[in-house]
Amino acid sequence: MAVDEALLEAAVGGAAPVLRWYQWDAATLSLGYFQKSEEWSASPLWSSLPAVRRLSGGGAILHHHELTYSCTLPATHPLTRDPYQIYLALHNAVIEVLRPLGFDVRLRASRFGKDGPAEAFLCFSRGDEMDVVIGTDKVLGSAQRRRRGAVLQHGSLVLRRTEAAPQFPGLFDLAPATDEVQLLKTLALATAKILGEPVVSTSFETSILERARQLHDEKYTKLDWSRGNPKDSR
Repeated sequence: MAVDEALLEAAVGGAAPVLRWYQWDAATLSLGYFQKSEEWSASPLWSSLPAVRRLSGGGAILHHHELTYSCTLPATHPLTRDPYQIYLALHNAVIEVLRPLGFDVRLRASRFGKDGPAEAFLCFSRGDEMDVVIGTDKVLGSAQRRRRGAVLQHGSLVLRRTEAAPQFPGLFDLAPATDEVQLLKTLALATAKILGEPVVSTSFETSILERARQLHDEKYTKLDWSRGNPKDSR
C-alpha cells in the first residue's frame, strides 16, 4: 500500500502510468480509506488477520487467494477525464483475457440499492455496475483515489474462496482452474497495453522505494492514519 501511494505521488508529479499486479504472502485485510477500524476488530473471524488501510475507497478486501492490481495515471492521461473509463478499460481487458480460458465473465451492469449491500463491510458483499461477475458472483472489484487530477485505482481478482470469507467463490471455484503464473503474466500485459506501450519491470526506481519506506514508517504501520487529516481527505 505504501508503494502504491508513492506511485500516486509520482503520477501527481507527471510520471508515466504504472500498472502493477501483485499477491500477498499471508491472508490480509485491507480497509477502505473511509472505513472504521472498529469494524475490523469487532469480528473474531477477521480480527486475527493482519490488517492495513489503503488509500482507495470502498469496502474491506480479504487478500488471500487472489491477484491485486494497482494502476496510477497522471492527470494528463486521457483515461483520467472520466473516472468510469478507467474501470471500463481495465475490467474489459481482464474479461478479454478470461473468456477464451473458459470463464463466463461479464460486467454486472446493474446496481444494488444504496441502503443495502452497498454499505456492507466487505467489498465483495457490495455490488456495482462495474464489477466483473460470473453469474451473480463478483470475482473482480475496484476502487479509486484521485489527487490533483491523478488517479490511483486498486482492484482484486479472486482466484479461490478463502476460509476467512467462504461465501465468496473465486474464478477457479466457478470454472476449471488454469495456470496461475501464466494467467498473471497474460493479465499484466493485456491490462498494461491500455495505458500505452508497456515497459515490463520487476523492480521500482530507488526514489519510489525510498518514499514507500517513509510512508510505511509514518502511516502504514497504523490503521487510523486517515482520520483527522484534511490533506488526505481530498
